[in-house]
Amino acid sequence: MRRTARLLTGMTGTALAVATAGLLAAPAYAGESAGTSTGSLEVYPSSVAPGSHVTVNTAACGDGGTAAGDATAVGAGRFTLAPSTHERDAIGQFQVPPSAQPGTYEIVATCDGSDRRVAGDLVVTLTPDARQVAPRGSVKTGVGGALGPDPVQTAAGVTALAVAAAGGTWLLHRRARGDDI
Repeated sequence: MRRTARLLTGMTGTALAVATAGLLAAPAYAGESAGTSTGSLEVYPSSVAPGSHVTVNTAACGDGGTAAGDATAVGAGRFTLAPSTHERDAIGQFQVPPSAQPGTYEIVATCDGSDRRVAGDLVVTLTPDARQVAPRGSVKTGVGGALGPDPVQTAAGVTALAVAAAGGTWLLHRRARGDDI
């Protein structure tokens, strides 16, 4: 018993040491690196299908600032972010190539005249979230079902169930009264 307690205490101490080391070595924010601004690059929509158009904007370049965008990670090449009247943002667009593979890609913009760099993620999927198709129809399992796609068959089934329920109720009522069947 005492040996088990020591073993558990040792394991708990090891787990605590590992957890403490993990907290002390917390990772830096994914968008920050040398020369990167604390601003962000907004990617809209953030999840697209190949061939879609994407808009990016950032306020990191200041009022009237421009930036050079880089979407080569997804195969779209370079693009320009120009000043906008919307909240001091620099805005740009690019098209995801039809040959893009599903995955998460980093889109980067570097402000002109400085080394300020911002990044955002773009998720490429085969079917974008906005256009997901809900399944329709029945499953062919071989077991069958009470409700088919044919309204005539459905009405006939409901009628048969109603007649059976009425007949059963009538027979139980007669039996309760003591009438012979």
